[in-house]
Amino acid sequence: MIESIVNFLVWIVKRYSWTGVLISMVMESACLPVPSEVVMPLAGFALCENLNCILYASIIASIANLIGSWIAYTVGYYGGRTIIVKYGKYLLITKEDYLRAENFFSKYGGLAILIGRMLPIARTVISLPAGVFSMNPLKFTIYTMVGSIPWNFTLTYLGYYLSENWHLIVDYLKYLDYLLVVLLVIFIAIFIMKRMGKLSYRKLRLQTSSK
Repeated sequence: MIESIVNFLVWIVKRYSWTGVLISMVMESACLPVPSEVVMPLAGFALCENLNCILYASIIASIANLIGSWIAYTVGYYGGRTIIVKYGKYLLITKEDYLRAENFFSKYGGLAILIGRMLPIARTVISLPAGVFSMNPLKFTIYTMVGSIPWNFTLTYLGYYLSENWHLIVDYLKYLDYLLVVLLVIFIAIFIMKRMGKLSYRKLRLQTSSK
C-alpha cells in the first residue's frame, strides 16, 4: 500500500508539476494519507534548479498546507465536538477530559500547532483538534504557515541536494514515523488503563456505599 502511494505521488508530481505538488500538499493537510516526506523531496529533485526555486516550492507547499489545514479545522469545528459529546464516553473520554483539552488549546494551542507542523504524522492531524477546541482562526493561520515553511523547505532542499537519491529521505524518516506511532500507542494504553482503573474504583465505592 505504501509503495502504491509513493508511486502515485511520483506520477502526479511528474505529470502535473507544481499543480501536482499543490494538490498533494492540500490533501496531506486535509488528513489524507499523502506523506510530504515523499512529495517535497521529489519536488526538490525533479522541479528545482536553484535556491530560489526551493524557496518557491516551500511557499507553494505551505500555502497548500494552509488550505488543507483549514479543511481539517472546519471538519473538527463543525463535526468533532458533536462526535466527542455524543460518543466520547464510548472512547472513555469524559467531559472533564474535554474541558482540560480545551483549556490546553486555549493556553498552548499556538505552540502545539507550531511544533505539530514540524513532526511527521502529527502535522497531518493537528488541525482537527484545533477546530474541535475552536482555536483562534488568526492564530491558527499564522502558526500553521510559520510551522509549515521550515518543514517544507528542509525536505525540498534535501531532495535537491540528494538528487537521484532523494528517496533515502523516505527510508530514514519512516523510522521516526515508527517511533511516533509507538509513543502514541503507549500513550493510549496508559490513558485506557488509568481510565479503567478510575471506573473500577468508582464502581467499588458505589458497591461499598450501597451496603
